[in-house]
Amino acid sequence: MKKFFLLIELLDHLDFDEAWVGEHHSGGFEIISAPEIFIAAAAERTKYIRLGTGVKSLPFYHPFLVADELVQLDHMTRGRVMFGAGPGALPTDAYQMGIDPKDQRRRMDEALNAIVPLMKGETVSLETDWFTLKNARLQLDSYSKPMMEMAVTSIKSPAGAISAGKFGAGLLVLGGMSDEALKIQCSNWEVCQETAKSNDQIVGRNKWRITVMTHLSDSLDQAKDDLKFGLQKWVDYSHNVLPNSPFPDSIADPINYGIENKILLVGTPEDAIREIERIDKITGGFGVFLLFAHNFVPWEAAKKSYELMARYVIPYFRQSNSLRQKSYDVAKNIHERLQTDFNDAVKAADADYKQQNKKD
Repeated sequence: MKKFFLLIELLDHLDFDEAWVGEHHSGGFEIISAPEIFIAAAAERTKYIRLGTGVKSLPFYHPFLVADELVQLDHMTRGRVMFGAGPGALPTDAYQMGIDPKDQRRRMDEALNAIVPLMKGETVSLETDWFTLKNARLQLDSYSKPMMEMAVTSIKSPAGAISAGKFGAGLLVLGGMSDEALKIQCSNWEVCQETAKSNDQIVGRNKWRITVMTHLSDSLDQAKDDLKFGLQKWVDYSHNVLPNSPFPDSIADPINYGIENKILLVGTPEDAIREIERIDKITGGFGVFLLFAHNFVPWEAAKKSYELMARYVIPYFRQSNSLRQKSYDVAKNIHERLQTDFNDAVKAADADYKQQNKKD
């Protein structure tokens, strides 16, 4: 758990924009069960980075408590928290709580019907087969107006896209970057846009987040060697615990398979820039590229990957150095002429000085 905090502190130091913290209750692999508690502690250790629940599994909770706790966190972080919502990813989580998987997406939508107006300061009366609200109203207004930024998770089905469009929320995609995966994501984005329009909402492309399993190093060979540390363990977890794995059951070489099938983005900063530009072109433009945090590689290699992203990739897309480069190019283009003028001026000054000394 301590390493998670070290990672958040590193990302804040490297000027990453945001980090999302997931919620899982089983499987023994992803061990944060309460993202709000983690975010509260992480906010005390950081200054600038925005922190989101990535995502809060809404079918497991009374929506009044979700809204109440997140608004408190909104105040505690002075507006740095984001609300990521989802139906819950692990089948064993729902099973242990006696929740039918068929009800999870419906429950998520019903919960959002209550949470969103509550966060906006409205009074809500609503009754379903799993929760009741009677003239419910939060005692604290949201710190962020009219409420904190919200995003809904989306993998394959359009359920998340429909909820995002309905409530004017962003789309938080966990689906990979292959041509096939991006085709599904683009289709879901269209669903989000159509739903938003029919609900008088607007969801800008800047709120479309795409998550990719990424690891960078000085060379492709080094990056691949780093992955030998722990990728196979995650592949086993994806086969044995997750509802669906992006890797075939019989895969013998997940590293090369993942790279070739664009499940993984592995290589150098230049490789990352090329792939992100490809994603941007195929999607027609998206808002945020998210790196899937993992234990695929040793800690020192992971830190280096984030540092390479911060040093080369992020500045490229932010165009942080564009004016510096333009200034350099201008100086280079006129250097020869200015150098001549400068040296002529120095010679003239030297000649004037010698002439003056002769007169004296």
